[in-house]
Amino acid sequence: MADEERAPHVAGDPIPAPCEVIEVRVAELKQLFNAIDPSPFREKDLDPKAEEFILGWAREAHRDVPLALLVYLDRPAGLPDEAAILRDAVHEYFAHRRDVTRRQLSQLLRNGRISLLIGISFLAISIGIGDFLAIRFAGQRSVGILSESLLIGGWVAMWRPLEVFLYDWWPIRAEVRLSDRLASMPVRIAYTQGAASEVWRSDWPAVPAATSRSHAVESPAP
Repeated sequence: MADEERAPHVAGDPIPAPCEVIEVRVAELKQLFNAIDPSPFREKDLDPKAEEFILGWAREAHRDVPLALLVYLDRPAGLPDEAAILRDAVHEYFAHRRDVTRRQLSQLLRNGRISLLIGISFLAISIGIGDFLAIRFAGQRSVGILSESLLIGGWVAMWRPLEVFLYDWWPIRAEVRLSDRLASMPVRIAYTQGAASEVWRSDWPAVPAATSRSHAVESPAP
């Protein structure tokens, strides 16, 4: 019973046992989000430092282990649904990041296919011209050098498509999968202060406009 009384109040999604728990501690929820982003709360970008911290922790976790986010909040609990609001905002951000990264991957592969077509065409032309010169001017040293230069140039033209299909695509694909995991992870808040307080009112993510107005001090009757 004493342990339960000392345990911090928690709210949000349950965290299954096998999860890799990413732990973050903030004084206010708004510290997790970009202060200069004017978008509605559920569409706000994460603060760059918070994003870097979460992504860094997630990258170190085994790719087959589910992820979860546990936010230690240095204030008492506010609105009953603020944990759900936080979860939706975090999920929305990483879902958007996943979609943007997926589009980048599609664009990279599209450029790779175009580069491959150009490279193969140039290589074929270079080989054809080199062979023609070697046959037409057989025995001439300068023509042999030119023929070899055309062949080397043709293979150099294949460098970019080979780089795309051998090296460039899979790190981006890994980022898509990582963002997808983060976009569906459980999110939980652990409040480190248990006493009732009005501090939560200044923490903007927790207070929708309608709720804020409903809690305003009533004007005296005329």
